[in-house]
Amino acid sequence: MTKDVIALTPKMPDTRSLLAGLFAGGPDLGLTATGDGAVLQLCTREGCPLVSVEAPLLIHIPGEAERLLGQDVSAPPPPYWWTETRASAAVPEAEPLADSVCGRLTTLLGGTVWPRDAGTTRVVAIPQEQPPDDAQDVVAPSAPDVPSVDVLTESTAVVISDRPVLAFTTWLSDVLRTASATDRALHLVTPPHARLTLPLRTALRGAPNRWVIQNPAGGYYDGLSGVPLAWQQGTFIPIGTTVVDAFTQQTEPTPERQLTVTFRTVHAPTADLVLGRGLETAWRHLTGAAPVGWSTSEPVNLPWSPRQLTDLARDRSPAPTHLVAIGAPDHPSIATLRTARTKAGVAQDITLTLGYPSAAEVPLDAVESLASALVDEHGLVSMLTTLRAARADLTLTPRLEAPPIPVSFTLGARDVNAIGLTHARRPPVALRPRQLGTHTHPALHYILGDGTDADAWTTFTHLTTHLTTHLTTHLTTHLTTHLKAAPGAG
Repeated sequence: MTKDVIALTPKMPDTRSLLAGLFAGGPDLGLTATGDGAVLQLCTREGCPLVSVEAPLLIHIPGEAERLLGQDVSAPPPPYWWTETRASAAVPEAEPLADSVCGRLTTLLGGTVWPRDAGTTRVVAIPQEQPPDDAQDVVAPSAPDVPSVDVLTESTAVVISDRPVLAFTTWLSDVLRTASATDRALHLVTPPHARLTLPLRTALRGAPNRWVIQNPAGGYYDGLSGVPLAWQQGTFIPIGTTVVDAFTQQTEPTPERQLTVTFRTVHAPTADLVLGRGLETAWRHLTGAAPVGWSTSEPVNLPWSPRQLTDLARDRSPAPTHLVAIGAPDHPSIATLRTARTKAGVAQDITLTLGYPSAAEVPLDAVESLASALVDEHGLVSMLTTLRAARADLTLTPRLEAPPIPVSFTLGARDVNAIGLTHARRPPVALRPRQLGTHTHPALHYILGDGTDADAWTTFTHLTTHLTTHLTTHLTTHLTTHLKAAPGAG
């Protein structure tokens, strides 16, 4: 498997310090650049990749190193520089070489190396010969258009990692994008103690991509469904329908909760449109503060700025833009934001998830006022709120977890008008919606429960069936998006 080593330094890695790091293998190694120059690769004379060094990131966000690397990491106070290296599994000397690259950076610039036992300054001698034949059978070199992975077949790019928390890094984002572009699946293989961040879990959801867990009892299983897997014909495939015991092993019920708000807004594509304000409104209603940072991947490194993320989306238009936002470390909260041009205008699909130590601390009473603000100020199309018992730190384990339970659903004024107010107000279930917005352009807010009764799913199904029979397929699409975005919803 690849081995990740990270240097966290208070000073920017400059040319001198980078050269010192890159000479950790002596003067005979080759140097190439990939990803439009964003990644440097140390290679043997024969061209075998040894260590990839990503462009340093300036981290402004407090708590990011602790969130992704563990509470015992000794990160400098922000802002600091995050330089990530990745050692190939094809050559045994690659891992100590990555240790030395990062150790030399911190020796010159200060800071720390993760993991704690990594970080040296010694010169690592690299044998100038090809890896043994059996290693070639296990670790295939990447195709020119696919970032460095552990195994590459005609159908699948496999990344093997033992990091305790796996995030949606720039590298994994590039692997996923290029694997898709070459009609390959991404299969992420980890030990059972590994956890995923919500942005990475969202990116891996759905075929053909998989989270593959090495089963302690032997074999592999799917980390999201528990179905046993086997490596056949260059990919991992299901070999049954009964979930493995490791996925369903008994654990103590957790008092912790995750509140997820999934909503879509649409605005006219005007010159003065600023994106991200609906997300900020949701964050303020539920936490009392704005997000602290945003980025296109993890770690989240930029201070929160709706205008800057709007500029990025404009530069990428008409292609959609996918972003990650995060809250203060004392209140776990993270969101994904997708912006895209549609026939109706500029659509923003947002999933905001917040963690709480107990159900008593979840601010369910703030959801209706949030829905009202989004209707009045941000062009709300629809919003689904769910609650589930899950880790407050918002990471996902490869275990069976409680599914989300619907709390409320809000239908925006445009679709209420298309359905007809009378029909929308009278669903065939024992609930009556609350009217939001104005009398001339009303929206409806349906309260489905308090997040404790799974029968709320049946109520929600009856409600959506009632609504979609009087509306075109776009509302059905929005509802499907809500269900897929809810963490733990399959």
